[in-house]
Amino acid sequence: MDASGFKDLIKPIADAVAGRPVEAALGEFLNREFPPDGGTFKAIGRAGHEAVAVGGMCARQAGGIAFGRAIEPDAALHGFSVDVVRMEDVKGPHHSHPLGEIDMVMPLTPGAAFDGQGAGWKVYGPGTAHHPTVSCGAALVTYLLPEARIAFTSWGWLRADRRAGLPALDGPTASNKFAAVSAPP
Repeated sequence: MDASGFKDLIKPIADAVAGRPVEAALGEFLNREFPPDGGTFKAIGRAGHEAVAVGGMCARQAGGIAFGRAIEPDAALHGFSVDVVRMEDVKGPHHSHPLGEIDMVMPLTPGAAFDGQGAGWKVYGPGTAHHPTVSCGAALVTYLLPEARIAFTSWGWLRADRRAGLPALDGPTASNKFAAVSAPP
């Protein structure tokens, strides 16, 4: 699936959250309106899994984490960008969410969890920060960032020779627009 098709799948989510505060209660709303066993959640999950399998998403890799910007901030998505990450039993780089982060968690391994959340939605409010962590297996996480705002505070967990091409630590993440870019081995 190309970025345009993926954007069409994400649009109902962006429409539903537009104008709502990005906070924990939004996760509860999304879990009711777009549950993991619902059609929209499943369609996004299928598209994400297929795109990762053919190298269209998560084309960048570092420290055992595959990631990529699927959609730049877009007016049709109310200013959200969309990123996708695949993680397996790993603690990722510390970062903060200046305007919040909306995570769609899709376990690839039964029982896998992202920051303690199994299949479903997890929302971090503005000003929060964390080391994104997947435990008990592998998960694919699609996340929406208001205005693409994310601030990586440390790549210290990753050897210096593997940091090439990674996002800057002082602003929005760099885009890969489905490009096949990876850090050197």
